[in-house]
Parts: sequence; C-alpha cells; structure tokens
Amino acid sequence: MTAEIPAGDTPESVLLDEPTTADLRAKVTEAWREFAAALAGVLADLPSGAQIDLTLDPTASGTGSAVYSVSIRVLPEGVIEALAVGNAELPPEFRMDRAAVADMVALGWSPPGVLAGSRDSFGLRSEQSKATTLAALISRTLRDVYGAPHPAFLVYLVHDEEDEPIDAGPLATARPESGLDPAAALDDLTDEQLLGEAVADEVPLDERVRTVVATMSKTTVDQLQVDADGDIGIRAGSAMVFVRVRDNPPLVDVFSPILTDVEPTEQLYVKLSELTNRMPIGRLYCAQDTVWASIPVFGRNFQAIHLMLAVQVMTGLADELDDRLHGEFGGKRFFGEGDKPAPPKNDGDHRTGMYL
Repeated sequence: MTAEIPAGDTPESVLLDEPTTADLRAKVTEAWREFAAALAGVLADLPSGAQIDLTLDPTASGTGSAVYSVSIRVLPEGVIEALAVGNAELPPEFRMDRAAVADMVALGWSPPGVLAGSRDSFGLRSEQSKATTLAALISRTLRDVYGAPHPAFLVYLVHDEEDEPIDAGPLATARPESGLDPAAALDDLTDEQLLGEAVADEVPLDERVRTVVATMSKTTVDQLQVDADGDIGIRAGSAMVFVRVRDNPPLVDVFSPILTDVEPTEQLYVKLSELTNRMPIGRLYCAQDTVWASIPVFGRNFQAIHLMLAVQVMTGLADELDDRLHGEFGGKRFFGEGDKPAPPKNDGDHRTGMYL
C-alpha cells in the first residue's frame, strides 16, 4: 500500500528530516552529560545515610549473571563513599582485563581492599561539595569501563539506611529499579485515558506523544527526558529506539540505529531491501555508515494505540536485527560484545586474578 502525501507536501519535503540528520554520537554524549548533571544534583542534596545504587541492567545488556554496579553512600559530615564492582564479584568470562583495571585506577578508584571496608570492590571517598566531579567520574566508569552504551541502560535505586526508598527525582534517562518494561502492552488504554479529561484533537501532537511514551515508560511527562534534538530515547534490549515528532507534515517517527561503523556494500543494500519488503510497516536503510530502522506514525488523526504498536514493533525489531545484521555485515551494535569489558585472554600474562 502506498502512503498518500498530504496536500502541500512534496516527496522531497517528507524526506528532508531523516533521523540520520541527527549526530548519533553527539546525542549519546549529551545523554551522558545530562545523566552526570542529574546525578550531581541528587548527590549534593542527599542526607547522611542515604545511598544510590546504579546498575547496568543485565537483561538489557546481555551480560547474564554479570552485574556491573556502583553504590554511593553519604556518610556523616558530607563525606561520600562509593564502591564499584571488582573482578572477584564477576563471572570469569566477564572480568575486566588489565587495561580496564588500569582505567579504573586512572579515574581515581582505589583497588579492591585498599579503602577500608571495600573488600572485593573498587573504592573511593569524596565530599558532597565535589558532587559534580564525582558524578562525572562515576558516569565515565559506567560508560567507558563497564560499557553502558547509554544512561537508559542503567537502573537505579535511592534509599535510606533502613532500605526505605527515597524520592530523589529522576536521573535523566536512567530508570528507577521499580520501573516496568516500556514496551508493556497498553492496548486497553484509550486516548481519553492517556490524556485525562482533555479532548484529544485539541492537544498538540508533541504533548500527546510525550504522554503516550511516558505512560509506556511508567513515568510522568515532566520526568520524561527529551534530548537536544527533541527526541525521546527508549532502551530496547541491546538497541536504542528514539521517538521524534515532526511538524510538516505532522508525523511521529519511531527510529533506531541498528548498526554503526558498517561498510555500505551492495550485499548490505540488497539485504536491507529484502528485509524491508518483508516488514508489514516501516523500512530499513543505510546512510553513511549507519543502518537505520524507521516506522512512521501519521500525525493527522493521531491515535495513541498506533504509536504504542510502532514502539512495541520497533523495540522488538531493533533488538533482533542488530544481532542478525552484525553477524552478517559486522559494524557495531548499540550495545554488543565489543562494547562490554573484554574477557581476559587465556594466557597468564593478561589475567589480573581474583584480587582485582
């Protein structure tokens, strides 16, 4: 079925605002900056005894039983103590190599056991007055050493000494530990339920989209994180999905960078064409060195259920296709084996042992 182009819009105008106009690396970098700023703000205001647990979601990252985490605790007199997982707490195949351990020390972490009470974890102490510097250090640890590709792959819990939860506000796109899968089925919700008493047709398209995505993500519209491009990011297994609202023509684009750093070849274009022909909606294409998947949702006569279905389809599609296409054409998945701390080599020269 051929989509009808609304009057006044040309094919060229419809295609001008492709997702590929966004700099993916800049988008991810900005997401980490926002996470570090949010973390610094929370750390600066936490009372003594409060703790933040940050964990790379193993169900999203494919790390199985390996849990990469950082715990931050506020001690009396504004002292902050942080502990980060060490090799003794990780399965053998996911332990950090010497380069990763050196990176941890270079960032400012003391090796396991050096800081009193750290036992098998890397440790450091700082002050609440230096929350900005500490938050940047922890962000780099999660991103550069533990391999989190985006803050949306992190889950967090803020609690007091009795493990009672503390409402400290959102940490950018990181998800509260109690949050549910954003792709959960919401077919029984109508537009009126999603938008309250407002008449759907009188609500601007961007507001309606944010309401739908916030509902699917089990958060509020005010807490929903929108990046500098106006895109909403959703973690989808080993992939990332973005939702963008366009004004002319009114359109909601649900898209995902399936592979980056991939070599455009004739075989790749043929494969993408074959897969697109088999998709009931949406398309796959390659621009520069990135393979994208895109599902459009018409903004005119917008229906919340259409966006929900597009997000559900894209989250499943992206998480499946990145593995399949990576195996055939190489490149980098948003989160893949090459992005995780490399397992140690078999020869003894590269093993760090249980100490680190």
